[in-house]
Amino acid sequence: MGLSTSVAVCTINIGRVFVARAIPILRESDIVTLNAGEPVPKTTIGVIAPGTGLGQSFLTWDGSRYVPQSSEGGHSDFAATEKRQMGLLEYLLTRLEHVSVERVCSGIGIPNIYEYLRDVRHVDEAPEIARRIALSKDPTKEIVDAAIDPDNESPLCGATIEMFVSILASEAGNLALKVLATGGVYLAGGIAVASLRKLQEPAFMRAFTNKGRFSELMKRIPVHVITTNAALAGAAAYALDNLTDYQG
Repeated sequence: MGLSTSVAVCTINIGRVFVARAIPILRESDIVTLNAGEPVPKTTIGVIAPGTGLGQSFLTWDGSRYVPQSSEGGHSDFAATEKRQMGLLEYLLTRLEHVSVERVCSGIGIPNIYEYLRDVRHVDEAPEIARRIALSKDPTKEIVDAAIDPDNESPLCGATIEMFVSILASEAGNLALKVLATGGVYLAGGIAVASLRKLQEPAFMRAFTNKGRFSELMKRIPVHVITTNAALAGAAAYALDNLTDYQG
């Protein structure tokens, strides 16, 4: 790993930890609850944040407070859960040696879903929206904006975000199982906030809880979307903690 890559990875990890640090200080007004569940106090909390990449982290209880832990879970294998997702995986394997979940569940992943549905599934697209996406420096934003527009005239953008939400829900459920996040799962990042209306539809929780023998456990896990700048709040909490430790 080169120096520039090491610095980039370190910076990303710090950002994930800051988001996790914000969880214990969030106010009720900072979140939207998708599933109230039955939170178990002082147990692990999972955090998943689709941004440019797919950040994942979690918090563990050390006996007196929550401690954030970093992760590179976004680079784990994409696990398709239904036929269209299997087709997406096959499509991307013609382009990439390794298809991580980040490749289909992040800012860099949404255009991959869009292109698959356009080129393989032949979902219709409005010409004007296709032109805007093709010319945009940020096609993900154009796709999300078109999908959540109440006057949405883009079947392709709508189908793209529906598939993205299903994949995000499944991966959030995977994270919950891996760390046994009975304290809850929090979704963060601009894409989650922009897609909030879609996340609130029943399909998200259906995909989140679709874990076979553990489906009943999944229904008891609280799921929230953070609507404030969690990384900034976490950085402030980190600075305050360290200032207190220093003064002490």
